[in-house]
Amino acid sequence: MEPVLAQLLPLLTAVWWPFCRILAMFIGAPVLGEAVTPTTVRILIALVLSILMLPLTSGVDWGPAAINPFSLHGVVATIEQALIGFVLGLAFHFAMSVIGVLGFMVSSQMGLSMAVMNDPLNGQSSDVTSALLSTLAIIVFFAIDGHLVIANVIGQSFKAWPLGHGIGNPLLEAVAYNVAWIFSAAMLLAIPVVFSTLVVQLGFGFLNRVAPSLNLFALGFSVITIFGLLMLAQVVRFIPEHYVRMTNMVLELIRQQMQVAVHG
Repeated sequence: MEPVLAQLLPLLTAVWWPFCRILAMFIGAPVLGEAVTPTTVRILIALVLSILMLPLTSGVDWGPAAINPFSLHGVVATIEQALIGFVLGLAFHFAMSVIGVLGFMVSSQMGLSMAVMNDPLNGQSSDVTSALLSTLAIIVFFAIDGHLVIANVIGQSFKAWPLGHGIGNPLLEAVAYNVAWIFSAAMLLAIPVVFSTLVVQLGFGFLNRVAPSLNLFALGFSVITIFGLLMLAQVVRFIPEHYVRMTNMVLELIRQQMQVAVHG
């Protein structure tokens, strides 16, 4: 029995470290990290990928290879792997967050923020526009094989950040600094809707000064909604291209950080 356990422990250790990183990345990644994906399915996919990546991870310089996962050093190494995976998944989540922020901005401008429904993606209530745009972003995510891209990135990360070498501060700083472009990219897409509704509101404001007796509140609400829907129909055409461009920006960011980690 002891020889079997002696051979089983290195195999479990070789699977455990990739499993922690992959599972943490799935928690932070878009679609896979949402509440719509069951936890058991997420764990099963992470386990299968960690086994499939054994040929890749076995040739990596893991640093202190004989780390006991039940020791204090093993707990620290587990937290390290989880942090690396979660940061990489969070970077991909930025592109999906842009679409959600766009939906909230458009809903507030068109007066549709009161149209709230239960969102099965995150288990919370959200406006209809955000739910529809998020569904469109999910379709684009699988259309560009985003799940395969995430698997490729997590595989390459084992070479850039091996076990025991820590996670570089440049990666954390780069991910933190790129939070700002979520709002800038969402605002760039929402400008046509915001500008058109603003023009309509200004026009009804001048009309109210000319004819105060008219009930412009009810009329203005419907006209603003119609103009907002027309402009949203024009903006939706560019969302897939914009999402692909933002995903390429995330991939370029991760590639640069991997080069810094390898050559540093």
